[in-house]
Amino acid sequence: MRLRDKVAIITGGGINVGKAIATTFASEAATVVVASRNIANLEKSVEEIKEKGGSAKAIQTDITDEKQVQNMAKEAIKAYGQIDILVNNAGIAGPHANVVDMKLDEWNEVLNVDLTASMLCAREVLKYMIPQRSGNIINIAAEGGDGRSGYPMRSPYCCAKMGLIGLTETLSVEVGKYNIRVNAISPAGIAGERSKQILETKAKAMGLSPEEMDRRIAENYSLGRHTQPSEIASCAVFLASDESSAITGQTVATHCGQHIFFG
Repeated sequence: MRLRDKVAIITGGGINVGKAIATTFASEAATVVVASRNIANLEKSVEEIKEKGGSAKAIQTDITDEKQVQNMAKEAIKAYGQIDILVNNAGIAGPHANVVDMKLDEWNEVLNVDLTASMLCAREVLKYMIPQRSGNIINIAAEGGDGRSGYPMRSPYCCAKMGLIGLTETLSVEVGKYNIRVNAISPAGIAGERSKQILETKAKAMGLSPEEMDRRIAENYSLGRHTQPSEIASCAVFLASDESSAITGQTVATHCGQHIFFG
C-alpha cells in the first residue's frame, strides 16, 4: 500500500481521469478527498471507494472561486488533520476555433479553469504542506501544452496547459526546501466519453467524420491507441509515492508514444 496514511485531494474527482485517480489512490490506502462542482458525481466516487473499504469525502467546490478553494482545504484539514497530496486534475476542453475567430470570454474561461484554478488550489494546500514540511502536488497537463507542438483550433487549452507546466517547474523550485515535490503528467488523447465528445467537435470543425479524425490521430501514437484513465492513475500513484522521491519539477508523458501532432 504505497499511499498509506496519506490524505489526497483530487479536483475533478467525480468522473473520467479524476475518478480513476481517486479510486486508485484509495486502493493504495490513501484517504481521498474529491472536489468539483458536481456533487452527484463526487458522491458516486465516494460511494464506490467506501464500498471497497476505502476512506473518502466529497467537498463540492468551484475551483475558480477563491473562497470555495480556501474552504476545500480547510474542510480537508478539519476532517483529517493533514493534506499530503494535491492532484490538479479538473479542467475544461474549451472552444474549437482558430485564434482569428476566438471569443474573449471563451479564452478567459479556459485559462481560468485550466490554469488559474490550479494555482489557487496549490496556493491553499501549500499553506498546510509548508508547516508540515512535506507534500506532493501533481498537475494534469497535456501533450498539446508541453511545448513540443501547438494545438490548432485549441489555443486557450494549449496555452493553459503550457502555463501549467511552467507553474509545475516554478513551484518545484519554490517549495523544494520544504520537502514538497511538484510534478506534472502529460497525456494526449484519453479513452473515454469526454475525449469522444472533443473528437466529434473537432471533426465537425474540420469537416471530417469522427471515424476519420480518430484514425488520423491514432496514426500519430506509436502504440496506435489512446491512453486509458487507469494508466494515468498508475503514473499519479508513482509520482505521489516514495518510489519517485528524487523526482520533482518534471513532466511525465503518458501519451502512448505520440510523435507527430495532427491538428
